[in-house]
Amino acid sequence: MRVLIASSATGGHIYPALAVAEEIVRRDPAAEMLFVGAKWEIGKDIVEASGYKQVFIEAAGFDRKSLIKNIAVLAKLAKSSGEIKRILKGFNPDVCIGTGGHVSGPVIRVAKKLGTRTILMEQNVIPGLANKIAEKYADRVFVAFDDTAGHFKDAGKVVVSGNPVRAAFAETAPLRAQMREKYGVPDGAFCVLVFGGSQGADAMNDAGAGLIERFAGKEDFFIILISGRQLYEQALKKLSAGQAIRAGGYAVLEYSDKIYELFAAADLIVSRAGALTVTEIAHSAKASILVPSPNVTNNHQFFNAKALADAGAATLITEWDMKAGSLADLVMDLAADPVKLKEMGMRAAETVKAKAAEVIVNEVFGN
Repeated sequence: MRVLIASSATGGHIYPALAVAEEIVRRDPAAEMLFVGAKWEIGKDIVEASGYKQVFIEAAGFDRKSLIKNIAVLAKLAKSSGEIKRILKGFNPDVCIGTGGHVSGPVIRVAKKLGTRTILMEQNVIPGLANKIAEKYADRVFVAFDDTAGHFKDAGKVVVSGNPVRAAFAETAPLRAQMREKYGVPDGAFCVLVFGGSQGADAMNDAGAGLIERFAGKEDFFIILISGRQLYEQALKKLSAGQAIRAGGYAVLEYSDKIYELFAAADLIVSRAGALTVTEIAHSAKASILVPSPNVTNNHQFFNAKALADAGAATLITEWDMKAGSLADLVMDLAADPVKLKEMGMRAAETVKAKAAEVIVNEVFGN
């Protein structure tokens, strides 16, 4: 089996692709995998760390605010078509999988025109523009949420599979004690994990710094903040201006490709509401406070978060509410109510479509 996977930069696109690749290789250890990404994207490091071969094309997303900038985007698309043809003819895949984003769409289009079987994966409740355009070139479209199906034109192509996640997220509970020791969480402390997605977010870093300051020196709280590589120094600078850096009770990490370890250590997760993050939280059976990004197309993070909030598994707050200082009070309320915390985790687990990767890979193998 030869499988080509086209995936854009963010963890929300790449990690579902890796989960599917993991399942393909589990079934067929001799399977040959090739990832296609954009030349400028930092996400290539994630694939490289996983050991899969990857190649790069010229690709960029359309700028919805500046038509002039899209002239360069169109030029890259024209150049990428030739690159994609050479890659496809050289690798000769049995199937091509696109996980969304500006790399995925052109690859799926060219693959279909060359007669290759094509599969799309959509992680969000509201589909991205690239997948909506690429739908007509896909033989099958796998979506994460029931409400997503209606956003595609051809219902016969759509399968509600859930979001595939790495197997480790379903196995966090036995690792709790080990991971708390690894990351320096004191015995008995209420551990809050704060992060803003794979690339970080200023607002979430500010929130994490605010919690660190609020609970500075309190032995019964421990805050872990994942800042994002590009924002790490900035996050440390913010902390150094306050008292928390001397009081302890926290850890700041640039990034983690083993975030399931941190999920295992945490009692509560405070994060953005990217589709994959929401799914990983559910698989880990963790309570969460979700803060949708206000800067994404179609406000799709709000709808991702709402799926968990409506199930009683998460508290949804706006970025404005968080800045107004309500976050620390919410954290304290949940820390003081372990029964509610456990119930939220259980309800999160109930939303899981546990065999998403298997469903998608069945299609890969023609089952």
